[in-house]
Amino acid sequence: MFGPLYYPHFDPVMLQIGPLSIRWYAMAYITALVCGWLLVRRLVRKDPIVATKEQVDDFLTWATLGVIFGGRIGYCLFYQPGWYLSHPLQIVQVWHGGMSFHGGALGVIIALILFTRKYKLSFLGFSDRVTTVVPLGLGLGRLANFVNGELVGRVAPDWLPWRMIYPDVVGARHPSELYEAFLEGFVLFTIMMILAHRKSIREHAGFLSGVFLLGYAIARSFCELFRQPDSFLGFIVGDITMGQILCIPMAIAGSYFIWQSFRLPKLKGLTVEND
Repeated sequence: MFGPLYYPHFDPVMLQIGPLSIRWYAMAYITALVCGWLLVRRLVRKDPIVATKEQVDDFLTWATLGVIFGGRIGYCLFYQPGWYLSHPLQIVQVWHGGMSFHGGALGVIIALILFTRKYKLSFLGFSDRVTTVVPLGLGLGRLANFVNGELVGRVAPDWLPWRMIYPDVVGARHPSELYEAFLEGFVLFTIMMILAHRKSIREHAGFLSGVFLLGYAIARSFCELFRQPDSFLGFIVGDITMGQILCIPMAIAGSYFIWQSFRLPKLKGLTVEND
């Protein structure tokens, strides 16, 4: 039997310049958006072409707003609606923490709908390219959660060699942030990138979006088995958490997109000059 590991006390502030501080959590978002933007610029040019690089550049702003507003509003509505409705000024204080992936995903979906309508692009075709890189951001975000020592896991059995002692938390815990970073981030990103580089997959608009939604729902629901529910929320029904409940519509939508992608005509790309 191995003794428990002790949480390494990371400084949540990555860089401090006078009164200005840059936190690891914020850097995770910035890195994910920049790296995702660069990857999507390459993916949209693969046959069938679904957008220009310039359109991807424009969408970066839309995606950023969708993530921030959707993530924050989603957290307020899904997790603590009573508190935020009675303290509305707290909603805009994002520096206190509190972002929901499911809300952020909904925000990006709305941004995708509005953006593709404006530029008359294939919603599913463009969405396929964007969702391919989302797990990159998920993985970085979960690593930032670990750095912050937040969203800790449930009590781990004594035989688990990597069970961890967190500061101010009773008992050795599962490092569930790392489980999520691995499954929701690395594993799902690898699967998405492998599929996205196959033309036979890219031609079926909606398939990649469906794989992402279903894959995330499965990974998140599994990781929730090891993650301690928020103290102010607890379990919703039996041992089911809010995160698992919110994954149900994602799994249904993902399954539908996968099924529907083979019923639709193959995607025909845009005709644009090479750049």
